[in-house]
Amino acid sequence: MSAPRTLLDKLWDSHAILTRDDGASLLWIDRHFVHEGSFHAFGMLDHAHRPVHRPDLTVGVADHYVPSHARTRPIADPEVAGMVAQLQANTVRHGIRLFGLDDARQGIVHVAGPEQGLTLPGLTIVCGDSHTSTHGAFGALGFGIGASEVAHVLATQTLWQRRPRNLRVVLNGALGVHVAAKDLILAIIARLGAGGAVGHVIEYAGTAIRALEMEARMTVCNMSIEAGARAGMVAPDDTTFQWLAGRPFAPADFDAAIAAWRTLPSDAEARFDREVTLDAAAIAPTVTWGTSPETAVPVTASVPDPAAEPDAARRARIGEQLDYMGLTPGTKLDGLTVDRVFIGSCTNARLPDLRAAAAVLRGRRAAVPGLVVPGSVPVKRAAEAEGLDRIFRDAGLIWGEPGCSMCVGTNGDTVPRGERCAATSNRNFQGRQGPGARTHLMSPAMAAAAAVRGAITDVRRLMP
Repeated sequence: MSAPRTLLDKLWDSHAILTRDDGASLLWIDRHFVHEGSFHAFGMLDHAHRPVHRPDLTVGVADHYVPSHARTRPIADPEVAGMVAQLQANTVRHGIRLFGLDDARQGIVHVAGPEQGLTLPGLTIVCGDSHTSTHGAFGALGFGIGASEVAHVLATQTLWQRRPRNLRVVLNGALGVHVAAKDLILAIIARLGAGGAVGHVIEYAGTAIRALEMEARMTVCNMSIEAGARAGMVAPDDTTFQWLAGRPFAPADFDAAIAAWRTLPSDAEARFDREVTLDAAAIAPTVTWGTSPETAVPVTASVPDPAAEPDAARRARIGEQLDYMGLTPGTKLDGLTVDRVFIGSCTNARLPDLRAAAAVLRGRRAAVPGLVVPGSVPVKRAAEAEGLDRIFRDAGLIWGEPGCSMCVGTNGDTVPRGERCAATSNRNFQGRQGPGARTHLMSPAMAAAAAVRGAITDVRRLMP
């Protein structure tokens, strides 16, 4: 009898081709996503005169640099236009499937992949993007890789990796009214700290996780790396299987696939290297005040005072963040003025996210400008079929085309220097949304509430 194993153990063991004496394993990679930023890796292959080993297991997606404006107009920035064209040229040359700007499946890679059924339980999935952890919501091992690693996967369909440790985060209880998955993961990151999960893969468990729909689980796994984790995972269950049924790339023998997927969850007696437990019912709508997701606090809280921090290094760090954010210690977050809002990103641009924001904005006008960017063409079309785009437009917000947009600002959508943005994206680092931009992370409903009031607002005061 083999020892009880975790979900991570099962995936690692089934994909390790060999393990060196130093402990590093050569993993088989089931799915590889590339995007415009992957041109460096294709250049490395060209330099070495190497072909792509398994083009059928690689999928290209245009997302990071694509414009949010109407796609009927050419991309104004010649450098960006060149990157998008280069992705198309590289994928055509190597026989790789591409979800380009003229493809009905195009979107942010971490939205489009799951949506098409390319993300499945039990797979190893990599991409040259840190938020590849999103795919772990399906019981897959998904993680971001660097340019040289992208080239290695393109050339061999394998990757050398060291086995991470297991960290289980258990959330029991029920989330409160208007408390979303974004609030949940921000609370987890605040508890663990920005480096609290370094060297680990997080497996999320508990009744609160099981109650989440797939889109919400993706939000949670997406931000696992903001606590330093290598990846985040949720064991597959009936919710997973029902969501995948009928997807374009779902297995032909779906019943057989489900039977195999049911063996993946961690064994009852499996041991984890660490375990952290949180009460989901205690989590409130949450926002960040600083320049790291770990600065997440309930919206009812106030900006911290560095003088109250006994640790000198942390005291200095808090002071630096407050200076950058233009905040005064003791300022209440609820009521803090914002200059604009952004609703989108691979964290929160799926249909349920847009529905949550639209529910707050319905019949109301935004007090500040804002941009709403759906995560994919299918999400955009579904939202428009429900009339969500009209709600956003009637509120005075811009309804954009699918892509990463203002989350990372590489397509020209940025926050002006010194302005404060309520954003549903995953990072609030200095300059992430543009030089000098001040970003406050929050859920779609909270961002919509901020748009209505022109200030950070507890959404529970606007909604029944």
